[in-house]
Amino acid sequence: MSQNNIKKSPVDKLGYNFIKPEYLPEGVNEYYLRDLQNRSGIDYRNLSAYEIEALVKNRNASDDWTKILVSDDFDPELVKNCKFFGLVRIGKLEPVYLEFSDMKYTVGLYNSTIISCDLGDNVVVDNVNYLSHYVIGNEVIIVNVNEAATTDHAKFGNGILKQGEPESMRIWMEICNENGGRSVIPFNGMLPADAWLWSKYRNDKTLLEKFKIFTEQQFKTERGYYGKIGDRTVIKNCAIIKDVWIGSDAYIKGANKLKNLTINSGPEGASQIGEGCELVNGIIGFGCRVFYGVKAVRFVMASNSQLKYGARLINSYLGNNATISCCEVLNSLIFPAHEQHHNNSFLCAALVMGQSNIPAGATIGSNHNSRAADGEIVAGRGFWPGLCVSLKHNSKFASFTILAKADYSYELNIPVPFSLVSIDTSKDRLVIMPAYWFLYNMYALARNAWKYGDRDKRIQPIQKLEYDYLAPDTINEMFTALGLFELYTGRAYYQQQEQQDSSDEACAKKGKLLLQANDPVIDTLEIVAVDFENNRRKTVIIKVQQAYNIFIQMIRYYGAYHLAGFVQEHKIASVDGLKKTLPKNPQRTEWMNAGGQLMLQKDIAALRNNVNSGKITSWDEVHEYYTTLADAYNTNKTIHAVAALLEINNLKISRLNAAMLAEIFADVIKTREWMNEKIFESRAKDYSNPFRSMVYDSAEEMNEVLGTLEDNSFIRQQREELALFRKTVKKVGARLKQ
Repeated sequence: MSQNNIKKSPVDKLGYNFIKPEYLPEGVNEYYLRDLQNRSGIDYRNLSAYEIEALVKNRNASDDWTKILVSDDFDPELVKNCKFFGLVRIGKLEPVYLEFSDMKYTVGLYNSTIISCDLGDNVVVDNVNYLSHYVIGNEVIIVNVNEAATTDHAKFGNGILKQGEPESMRIWMEICNENGGRSVIPFNGMLPADAWLWSKYRNDKTLLEKFKIFTEQQFKTERGYYGKIGDRTVIKNCAIIKDVWIGSDAYIKGANKLKNLTINSGPEGASQIGEGCELVNGIIGFGCRVFYGVKAVRFVMASNSQLKYGARLINSYLGNNATISCCEVLNSLIFPAHEQHHNNSFLCAALVMGQSNIPAGATIGSNHNSRAADGEIVAGRGFWPGLCVSLKHNSKFASFTILAKADYSYELNIPVPFSLVSIDTSKDRLVIMPAYWFLYNMYALARNAWKYGDRDKRIQPIQKLEYDYLAPDTINEMFTALGLFELYTGRAYYQQQEQQDSSDEACAKKGKLLLQANDPVIDTLEIVAVDFENNRRKTVIIKVQQAYNIFIQMIRYYGAYHLAGFVQEHKIASVDGLKKTLPKNPQRTEWMNAGGQLMLQKDIAALRNNVNSGKITSWDEVHEYYTTLADAYNTNKTIHAVAALLEINNLKISRLNAAMLAEIFADVIKTREWMNEKIFESRAKDYSNPFRSMVYDSAEEMNEVLGTLEDNSFIRQQREELALFRKTVKKVGARLKQ
């Protein structure tokens, strides 16, 4: 039987030789990295004879009192019942107490074993059974901790190797796919777009190797870095803290195990970790919250994200401003503004592109219906499966897809945005209702877009996140949907007329004529989609005429909205001036969602080329590229919007005149008014629906519980914005009449 490898060494060696001789550079001592890390500015001195006597009297012990260095304001009476080993440097200790969260702690070192640490001014270290190789800041509180130690090969959650370590020791994060085929190396400062690019382009071996090099060169491979606990950080009632780098102003209480982590924290975004948490091999961003029995392994939490109430996050990246509670998330890449709050929801092997919500009972992954690992789910932003939805891998969804409660036993490919997907069990068919959000839940659509922006608390927003539901990605998807509507409507018409041999081109042409004419015959057609589901049963698209008209209306609104903003921003005073300022032939370009930031497809290709060619040589330069794209986003988005407006209206810049623009701006006001009406109507249903109001004995009771519809702050806000929008557009229109 194997035995535990317990080594015996002389006690006078405890706290020394932290860096093994073979890894110690010539001409330096074992403290050379520690000295670089300690930026306190404290001038240390040896203990006086009186101080040593006072320390001994207070039941303290040291293997060598000359190895205890202190500042001039050190008070030995504030050090009691401690054991010191190795070089320990102690800052100012004054007879004061520190108060935090209704608890008061006297400054000093008490009842602890301290091995080779640097302690800042006025710290509290009490009942720490084992504190080894940490650089600790000022006014730090550490009480009731079993073990806080750093090894010589600490990597603090970064997927790097220290000197002498084999490649098998490297930490990889297996996102998007269970088989590890999209693995990335986690690192402190990793952005959602970094993880997406690295996981996406797996056939670009040069790019993957460059990203690995970028990661390795960001961090030092030398052994011997100490752990850090930043200024004003509070740690209490914890079991194991090993190889952890902790920023300032963090609050850690009752954690079971924290190992191989970076916990970013500071006044700009203080992070907190609470009771029962076990976190291993991870990066935690500024302003994060992790509470109540969370288990996380091989993970990255971007800034201002939360894990709560027993959540499990494994081999996953969680984007900014996202929350996961009470559930299990494995092998996933989640873009910003994700919500998942329920104990019995499960997400595995998924790319979820943000602004998403996973409800109770949703099971997305681990079908175990083959001999292989799960496939993949790719869900555009705004993904919202309903209660108890189960999905089969592989599946793919356009932006703002909502799925009604059902077991979806076959792979899905839904290319139509803003759709409600459901199963009609009585007729055994899949049903797609496009434009569902615009027709029936405009309030939620508009409010969520506002909410995500309002809750974006990032301090360093390197990536410009798009929260608007009308943006280049969704507009392009609407154009795709319009083409599908025309094709499928024409097919349905010719099938009704028993013309089975019509070409796709002929079907699309006929469908367009019928839809543009709002022909009543459309109501008599069964419009069937193909390749939406990997099954022989029908996929039926309903309300095609309404969806067709609404998509065109929303594309026109998007284009006119940004055109009006362009005129106002550039102070354009005439139609000729507008024609000269706009590009002569604006194109509706292709875009991609890169970690919540929309980027032109050509810009992503350029980024890859720049990395591969050596023009971009670090992650910092990659992030600078994101910032450059963010700075150009509004301009590129406006060009896209104008191109979409011209395309949907079959116009060219050269043909624009004052009458056309007047019509365009009058139409955009009408659309905005319609949108406001739909926002109000969708919220009003909560008050007028008898099944919603039946739990209240009176309207007064309902209003006390829900608040009155008239006092709804979001609806009031939308009305105010409508009034301002109407005024602005009319002003722009009047200017261009001249």
